[in-house]
Amino acid sequence: MDNKKLIESLSPNERKIIPHLNESISEICKKSILDKISVIRSLEYLQNKKIIELSSHTKKIIEIGVNGALYKKKGLPERRLLNLLSEKRIVAIQDAPKESSLSPDEFKASLGALKKKALVELKNGKIFLNASPTEIAKKSLEELFIESLPLEFQDLTPEQQFALKGLQQRKEIVQIEEKKKIEIKITELGKTLMNANLKNQDYIESITPKLLQSEKNWKGKQFRRYDLTSPVPAISGGKRHFVNQAIDYGRKIWTEMGFKEMTGNMIVSSFWNFDALFTAQDHPVREMHDTFFLSNLKKGKLPDKKIVTAIKKAHETGTTGSKGWRYKWDENESKKMLIRTHTTCLSAQTLSKLKEEDLPAKFFAIGWNFRNETLDWSHGFELLQTEGIVVDPNANFQHLLGYLKQFAQKMGFEKVRFRPAYFPYTEPSIEGDVWNEEKQEWVEYLAAGMFRPEVSEALMGKPVPILAWGPGFGRMLMQYFKVKDLREFNENNLTKLRKKKFWI
Repeated sequence: MDNKKLIESLSPNERKIIPHLNESISEICKKSILDKISVIRSLEYLQNKKIIELSSHTKKIIEIGVNGALYKKKGLPERRLLNLLSEKRIVAIQDAPKESSLSPDEFKASLGALKKKALVELKNGKIFLNASPTEIAKKSLEELFIESLPLEFQDLTPEQQFALKGLQQRKEIVQIEEKKKIEIKITELGKTLMNANLKNQDYIESITPKLLQSEKNWKGKQFRRYDLTSPVPAISGGKRHFVNQAIDYGRKIWTEMGFKEMTGNMIVSSFWNFDALFTAQDHPVREMHDTFFLSNLKKGKLPDKKIVTAIKKAHETGTTGSKGWRYKWDENESKKMLIRTHTTCLSAQTLSKLKEEDLPAKFFAIGWNFRNETLDWSHGFELLQTEGIVVDPNANFQHLLGYLKQFAQKMGFEKVRFRPAYFPYTEPSIEGDVWNEEKQEWVEYLAAGMFRPEVSEALMGKPVPILAWGPGFGRMLMQYFKVKDLREFNENNLTKLRKKKFWI
């Protein structure tokens, strides 16, 4: 861009500050009658146009604090005590604070400072002055330091550093602030423009309704030229949190595969969270170190007596082809309330309401669960899980593997493998892994299986093949978004959130 076009592209604010580019930022603000933000923004535009070069560095500035300002006016506590002693030579310790107008804390600090410098001596409950008139008149390093503030930290002499160290141990006498200093280097082009007459240039900035009302407003005038090649600040549009986007995407996958969504409360009874899923009442998972039981709630209400009786029978003596757990099932234990540890409790509640004419049926859930885990990069108190069941008299284990593989691939994971596993309420049971290309390793992402007869028969009245799975949705999101710490899901770092890509 030639100089003529460049001048035509200058905004009113840029024109105001160009004649003062050899001044400091504060002086530019004063002479251009612009606020600091407007000046800095205009300087950045001038840098884009190669008129100036900006550089910045941060400096530590030592400023006077609240108490420091007071002491600068009245004198440090040790100076006021020293002045009292110079008049009386000897003062009783108990009378000194009042006579020197010092608070108890100030008196202690001042007495310690004077003793350290051997200017006073304590005997028989009295303070004796040891200082000569010359020593009394001489200002201390601390007094000289306060009088010289503000100072740059890097320019301190050894004596000033010693004084600062002592003053920092006392409340609000000094404070250190980091200040950013911007330096302006004027280019040859900038020097040329500083000597140009820019004040008489009057360009139209924008087209407005008022401008168009009369030819007099625009005829014979020139529009300001806009440089469309200049870089502009990045604009971050509003969007939903990436975890919520992913949940919506997971919900979309399941519905496209013909599943209906299950929803329910996060606070449930032990009956639905454990008993209905054939988890024995003495199973370790039900202990306090894994589950958040709620002691301030009354015991929950159990469902229809027919289902309760069926669940009790499944636990005590078993169902078709099963011997159960062979213990006495306690109804009161099943009434204990807790925050759900998995979304599988929704599957149990859904199965209890199904009728034979509803089959075949497919359901899913995505939701938060809660466990008393030790917090680290891969574990948290909150667990995001997606749940799925297929209830179909013709379903088999091969169908289960097909559903799991299809869901994983739709979530962006091409390589999937399955391993035998054990869970109280499924048989056969498997665990699934997805391949992490970056780490070159398999990462566990789901637990699955076919519900045992003790679950299906107790809840539905007869043993029906039920495919069930519960992928750790949070683990899958860590893989997809390349999040190395599960705790990042709950951080409110706007810079990171803006950079997170949409789920595709």
